[in-house]
Amino acid sequence: QVQLVESGGGLVQAGGSLRLSCAASGTTFDSNPVNWSRQAPGKVREWVATISSVGSTYYTESVKGRFTISRDDAKNMVHLQMNSLKPEDTAVYFCQLGAKRGQGTQVTVSS
Repeated sequence: QVQLVESGGGLVQAGGSLRLSCAASGTTFDSNPVNWSRQAPGKVREWVATISSVGSTYYTESVKGRFTISRDDAKNMVHLQMNSLKPEDTAVYFCQLGAKRGQGTQVTVSS
């Protein structure tokens, strides 16, 4: 059974950093693109970043230059390094592989 588990969320002040991690079981990341998305209270879920199977990265405009997605295929993990966090980054962050999505990890940025 494929499972994705996100971790690393928390409460941070504006301008701070967090590193999210996504661990997979029952499958491997190494030949598939992996996405991070987020859902803020009362809003629809939005795509944040993608890393391709060959390591190409893509970001939504609002996080470019602040977030970095990376993959560690040896450990079967994907990370999202988030710097210069803003209150508008507050959301539940999800890791997604194909149609499978994890339960999410809460990120709260205080002003």
